[in-house]
Amino acid sequence: MDTDHISDVWDRVFGVQPDPSLWLVIATGVVALGAVVPHTAWRLSRNAVTIAHEGGHGLVALVMGRRLQGIRLHSDTSGLTVSRGKPAGLGMVLTAAAGYTAPPLLGLAGAALLAAGHITALLWGATALLIAMLVMIRNAYGVLTVVLTGAAFLLVSWLTTPYVQAAFAYAAVWFLLLGGVRPPFELMGKRRRGGAVDSDPDQLARLTHVPAAVWLGLFHVVSLCSLIGGGRWLLGI
Repeated sequence: MDTDHISDVWDRVFGVQPDPSLWLVIATGVVALGAVVPHTAWRLSRNAVTIAHEGGHGLVALVMGRRLQGIRLHSDTSGLTVSRGKPAGLGMVLTAAAGYTAPPLLGLAGAALLAAGHITALLWGATALLIAMLVMIRNAYGVLTVVLTGAAFLLVSWLTTPYVQAAFAYAAVWFLLLGGVRPPFELMGKRRRGGAVDSDPDQLARLTHVPAAVWLGLFHVVSLCSLIGGGRWLLGI
């Protein structure tokens, strides 16, 4: 591969793209909202949030030196990440806390990239993360979900016009920001009905002796603050 071609690819990925019009930013936000609020649409779109949730567990487990054994994604939009290491301590706490915070924080990071004009870098970065996650998937449904999601990002980033890329990237980031808000509320409802007895907040409560309600409140704060901050970056206000 000659240096000119390498330079072209580098410029394409890490170069700065022009900001889309405000109406496109707003329109993609409305589309993302339509994928989060209606129950029927959410039953399907929540799979993408589960990918981010379980990917957050897995990534933090690796960063904290734990041994990641596998990730499973299920058709009911639940998931499971299994890692090995010390059963307590900071590494285990951060790993458990990473699930519900990962989608909104990824959305916030994505909003920062888009605000800086790095649309293509966001699309390629998301593709790379999905490919890395695919290696650790341990069930057929999980493989199918991650492959389809990664293929969507790859095809859009490689084959479509800059306008389509911008629309897709903004819709994806809006979805993570908005979709990151709903799961903590769903978990709160399940806990009120006596369900979800071994949820992430319950595991964190056992690890830290801090009530599960406090951890759930933290998840609410992270998701709502990420939505507000990310939304301001996307809208340029």
